[in-house]
Amino acid sequence: MPVFCRRDLATKAFHEMIHRTHRFHGRNSLRFVYKNGQTVRSACSALKFAANPRRRTYRVAVVVSRKVHKSAVVRNRIRRRIYEIIRAHAANIVGAYDMVFTAFSDQLATMEQQELSATIVTQLEEAGIIKNLDEPPAPSSENHAIVKH
Repeated sequence: MPVFCRRDLATKAFHEMIHRTHRFHGRNSLRFVYKNGQTVRSACSALKFAANPRRRTYRVAVVVSRKVHKSAVVRNRIRRRIYEIIRAHAANIVGAYDMVFTAFSDQLATMEQQELSATIVTQLEEAGIIKNLDEPPAPSSENHAIVKH
């Protein structure tokens, strides 16, 4: 499987893009989520999500309207930043969900990365899509010895 890289000129760092199998777009896919999904809102964005039993993994779309910002460069920056946060937390996503992030404010383009990440992760936790990162991992039986009295 090829690795897709994008060079962020501002930080001179390389980032992997979210894989094509985890992205979706198109009117019918979005219509399914808008019709059957639930919503978690924050001040600058909303997460609309729906379980998709026909899939094995998650899919994400990021919608940034022209009303948010006139410039396509800014809209694409918002889109890339949200995709990057999802990619970074992909290992913690449980279940097959279709997710649509809708941006309401151009502040998402200039917001600190940690603050934006906290907002997106909080939305995912409220939706139950991502494991709560603050909780310690659940103990498994293979890590504990059985003690008989």
